[in-house]
Amino acid sequence: MMEYVGNYVMAVRDLGMRILESISESLGLEKDRIVKILGDQGQHMAINHYPVCPEPELTYGLPGHTDPNALTILLQDTLVSGLQVLKDGKWVAVKPHPNAFVINIGDQLEAVSNGEYKSVWHRAVVNSDKPRMSIASFLCPCNDSVLSAPKELVKDGSKPVFKDYTYTEYYKKFWSRNLDQEHCLEFFKN
Repeated sequence: MMEYVGNYVMAVRDLGMRILESISESLGLEKDRIVKILGDQGQHMAINHYPVCPEPELTYGLPGHTDPNALTILLQDTLVSGLQVLKDGKWVAVKPHPNAFVINIGDQLEAVSNGEYKSVWHRAVVNSDKPRMSIASFLCPCNDSVLSAPKELVKDGSKPVFKDYTYTEYYKKFWSRNLDQEHCLEFFKN
């Protein structure tokens, strides 16, 4: 069993690194630039079980929030929907697809891309008929890395959208407030 979990963790990490490289190139940066800014990234994994809830309108599995990390790779239950994203002020269900991951941009990618990529407001809802599970893998910057947008992404004569900070500073601020309050990145704006 542990061998399967280990293989899964390594494969998801490799996928995450390739996605970060693609994002870096999409911004006109060197392939490894964002990975270097984020430093030696940690990886956390959460296996979530959402039991049947007879009155799902009275609770959430997780309230609306953005992820404090750089990138989240989510494997959804293929039989039961539960993930919702905020689009144009409305919560929209993300339909599960077999053999597919959901990729969420986290707060740190929004910051290091100077706002070109946006972190995703999302929530998890419960179901009145069926339980569901999800597996989330979070790629997190090195605690001591100074997170800042590369100069190439800052327009001439202007400041970066966000101040420089470490992931430790951000993470502490993120968890010192309610998840569904204003976007934590607002506290780090220039």
